[in-house]
Amino acid sequence: MKGALTLTAVVVAALLALGAWWWATERRWQSPLYCIEQPGTLWNGLVPLPNGLTPECPESRSYRQEVRQGESRVEQYRLPGWHPKALLGPLRQAGYRQLTDDPIGPGNYAAFLDRQGRMLHYLATLEGRTTLITLSGRP
Repeated sequence: MKGALTLTAVVVAALLALGAWWWATERRWQSPLYCIEQPGTLWNGLVPLPNGLTPECPESRSYRQEVRQGESRVEQYRLPGWHPKALLGPLRQAGYRQLTDDPIGPGNYAAFLDRQGRMLHYLATLEGRTTLITLSGRP
């Protein structure tokens, strides 16, 4: 009888540990903010997130899968008004060098930045009365 209770306790403990591991790892990929690895920071902990920006992630399944598999990194931030260059200053202060400066049409702005050979694509899009800034690159 005592052996059966010990075995049951071991099985329950193992199931609880497995559940905790799954919760810790899988919860992120089910979240709408799956792409934000370090909340409150810009580009995965590079610098603190400036005030007034709301993090978002692309809803696309393919983006979610690429981020999950470590093939790419993407982060999105929304702010009121049209401020296409809002995150360029913090990125430059963190060591990124801006390579391009492309106002590609009304309500669209793009730039490429480099930091020690690591390319970062910066895209700002006017959506209604807000700016959506998407940062993407290799992890």
